[in-house]
Amino acid sequence: MSAEKAIALVLRTTDWSESSRIATLWTREFGKVRALAKGGRRLKSNFENALDLLTVCSIVFLRKSSGGLDLLTEAQVVQRFPRLRTDLAALYAAYYVAELLADWTQDYDPHPSLFDEALDTLRALGGAEEGQAAIECGPRIARFEMVLLRELGYSPVLDHCAGCGGPIAETELTFSAAANGVLCRNCRSGQRDSRPLSPRTWRVLQELADPSEVWRRPWGEEARAEVRQLLGQYVTYLLGRRPRLLSYLGS
Repeated sequence: MSAEKAIALVLRTTDWSESSRIATLWTREFGKVRALAKGGRRLKSNFENALDLLTVCSIVFLRKSSGGLDLLTEAQVVQRFPRLRTDLAALYAAYYVAELLADWTQDYDPHPSLFDEALDTLRALGGAEEGQAAIECGPRIARFEMVLLRELGYSPVLDHCAGCGGPIAETELTFSAAANGVLCRNCRSGQRDSRPLSPRTWRVLQELADPSEVWRRPWGEEARAEVRQLLGQYVTYLLGRRPRLLSYLGS
């Protein structure tokens, strides 16, 4: 076994015994790591409060050569997100980020861009200090979802018809999760799950997929609600189940 160091976000913990716990961690260097923290349930341990949910910590772990859990030997707090203790909407949004990372990514499949986006999202939701002005959770979470979809190879097709590959008319847009994107008039009849898509929401989705910061522009209430419903449907279809925290998200 070799010792590895990483910066990690705590996604989930599970009690293993009277004194130990299993931690699911999202790291920039290694992707998702599941490790046994011996003594992690004790009030005084090498981990202290570093394994609290949604904590960013510096870790050292012994990587198993074949199967089984890694062994976590050190964990020290790097960053917490204080506003999550007082802003329920932000807390639910942060839990949703953790749920998608824990349930949708593979062990030891690193995505540095996704790690950076997750931390940027939690910093925006949780704030550097208590009392910092709250942000709009809906657009921030939608941006995270689009980066997640891109990194995992599920970006929706938005610039042409996902069915036939032909051009699409902005005035006759529909979206199908099963087809993986927008559809033209001829293709939408063959997809039972297709739904109308307004031109404004279509443009917002394109902005969310853009690497720039253009997505930060105001959307409007109607577009926000439609984006939330559409991405929720798409994520649910791809994941094969409805995420537990999805119902708690606002637009």
